[in-house]
Amino acid sequence: MVETRLLTDHQEIKDWAAGRSGVPTIRDSADLIGSDVPVLALAFGQHAYEDDDDQGADRPADFGRPRLVEWDEWFAIFDAESLGLVVAEDLPGQHDEFHEIIRR
Repeated sequence: MVETRLLTDHQEIKDWAAGRSGVPTIRDSADLIGSDVPVLALAFGQHAYEDDDDQGADRPADFGRPRLVEWDEWFAIFDAESLGLVVAEDLPGQHDEFHEIIRR
């Protein structure tokens, strides 16, 4: 079983994400789930880059697509919604990307 820990400190979250080439993203949820609270996420590696050519897409260009944001915008929602980031404990030589954003 994977051991986990809860992160709430902004610098600790930024450091954890940076160690895995992660960036903050937000999905505007009104069109997706009918809520006006944006959905926070972290994107890693190639998933951090938006594909904006929209080739073959039969949907609005921004429907459900996460947008890259600055940490300040991401943490404003993180704090306002009392969220926490659950991550896998680091093991020597491993940087697991497992994470889950939860309510505290």
